[in-house]
Amino acid sequence: MKKSSTAPALHWIYWLGITVNGSSVGWNQTHHCKLLEGLAPDQLQLCRRNLELMHSIVQAAKLTKLTCQKTFTDMRWNCSSIEKAPRFTPDLSKGTRESAFVFALAAAVLSHSIARSCASGDLPSCSCAPTPAEKPGPDFRWGGCGDNIAYGLNMGSAFSDAPVKNSRSGSQAFRLMHLHNNAVGRQCLSDAVETKCKCHGVSGSCSIKTCWKGLQDIGHVATDLKSRYLTATKVTHRHVGTTRQLVPRELDVRPVRDTELVYLVSSPDYCTANEKFGSLGTQDRHCNKTTSGSDSCSLMCCGRGYNRYMEKVVERCQCKYHWCCYVTCKKCERTVERYVCK
Repeated sequence: MKKSSTAPALHWIYWLGITVNGSSVGWNQTHHCKLLEGLAPDQLQLCRRNLELMHSIVQAAKLTKLTCQKTFTDMRWNCSSIEKAPRFTPDLSKGTRESAFVFALAAAVLSHSIARSCASGDLPSCSCAPTPAEKPGPDFRWGGCGDNIAYGLNMGSAFSDAPVKNSRSGSQAFRLMHLHNNAVGRQCLSDAVETKCKCHGVSGSCSIKTCWKGLQDIGHVATDLKSRYLTATKVTHRHVGTTRQLVPRELDVRPVRDTELVYLVSSPDYCTANEKFGSLGTQDRHCNKTTSGSDSCSLMCCGRGYNRYMEKVVERCQCKYHWCCYVTCKKCERTVERYVCK
């Protein structure tokens, strides 16, 4: 019987756990890299050679966790298990659709964080992006400080991909899956580049407009990746010509598209708690009685029904602006109806 080796290979993404003690590290000496249990050997080497990057990487780990949970707050699987990094549960360690999303998101956030750090002057090894090659429009000129996307993608892929490419642990299918999903995450990031502008002129007349290329907020990328998660393709690993490749399990007449997330193992419905599958279940989760979406009581509670309770909420109200320049508000209390799954 072939022994599965998928779970140990998750050390490639263990770096999401560096938020545990990475925030308290000064990152000014190479021995600091040894303080983190979340780094694979290749990442440890990159850390020693590029200490200045580590602040951005720690921030990327924090942002990946926050963004994943915010993106899936209305779903049965709500990404809460990512907080256990680097000790992942089966929902993220078995080549699932959920792990596909997390790998892609982490790769995107990492490159995003580095690109933004270049533009903000926080990294001595890089600076603003070069002036775009395309000709500016008639109503603006290139200027400002654009996010250094090329540098972010380069260093982000080195950190994310090198451990997977050089590792001997895990199956080849597992490695191919995560390299593919990493690339999808970075492609989503590249697609999130937009032209940003600032006006100059007397009294805001915008007679002169300076523009640069910048990245949209990571929430935009996460929303894009969530759409791809919902339409992700289950794949299998088999010979195509002289090489073994990932191909769609149900439609293996076509190759895997560069734009789609892929996974190897089907996920449970996450309705009931099951440690074997990394499912926490949805009992006691809040649901929305008035919608028909994924957070609706019918879907979130998996047909088990829900309990209703009343909660008092204190909010700011009757706010007034005073010249100059502050706002005063009163506190108002109201009762709201809440619903939780049985």
